[in-house]
Amino acid sequence: MAQRSELIDKAEDVADQVLRKSKHVLPHVARFCLIGTFLEDGIRMWSQWGEQRDYMNHTWGCGYFLATLFVLINLIGQLGGCVMVLSRLKVPIACGILFGIIALQTIAYSILWDLKFLLRNLALGGGVLLLLAEDRAEGKSLFAGLPSLGENNPKQYMQLSGRILLVLMFLTLLRFEVDFFQIVQNLVGTALIILIAVGYKTKLSALALVAWLTVLNVYFNAWWNIPAYKPMRDFLKYDFFQTLSVIGGLLLVVAHGPGGVSMDEHKKKW
Repeated sequence: MAQRSELIDKAEDVADQVLRKSKHVLPHVARFCLIGTFLEDGIRMWSQWGEQRDYMNHTWGCGYFLATLFVLINLIGQLGGCVMVLSRLKVPIACGILFGIIALQTIAYSILWDLKFLLRNLALGGGVLLLLAEDRAEGKSLFAGLPSLGENNPKQYMQLSGRILLVLMFLTLLRFEVDFFQIVQNLVGTALIILIAVGYKTKLSALALVAWLTVLNVYFNAWWNIPAYKPMRDFLKYDFFQTLSVIGGLLLVVAHGPGGVSMDEHKKKW
């Protein structure tokens, strides 16, 4: 028990050293990763304009005008939202736009009835919520001399909700198979998402899950190895960038911590 505690303490020390050296770069990397799926999908709306329009018209029978409007909203909303997030311009509005895109696509692509993709969209929403919480934190830091609003402010509950939604992504990777690698993945992954959700050893757990998801993402979603004419390329590309966005959200947790509603924060008072 003492050896395990000592090992965890050493791992936390290493993680803290990495974070201290990368603290100025990490939030930018996190935001860039987080908007990855929106950026990729916005570019796809442009490059596959006709196919996307025909798909919506065929699926919903809505006519070419509404189908074209859907593609246009996705194109402008996603690319515009990404530019606003990266430039730190009107971030709450950008987050509102991205939330709207997630909701629109959830309905338009019938994701409500597909548990795997619904969980992934909810995880993506958790990442956007953390972006919004980060912006609130930056905004309040400008008025550091003013009295605090207390611990139960909306930002901390945004961070809590964002953390819980983010880890839903890993639930889509769980498989109940009699396979050693899969069993290890299930056990390690479940332990990490519980720690992140409750906010215990959060930065270390999130960093470990970032490394874990990155390896799985590169290994299982290597879309660049698939010829462009094969439909599987688009499926893997979609999965790759969605996972990248969740990794970006986890990096925000690493960069800014779990927030006030967490075991890590309450430990400081014990």
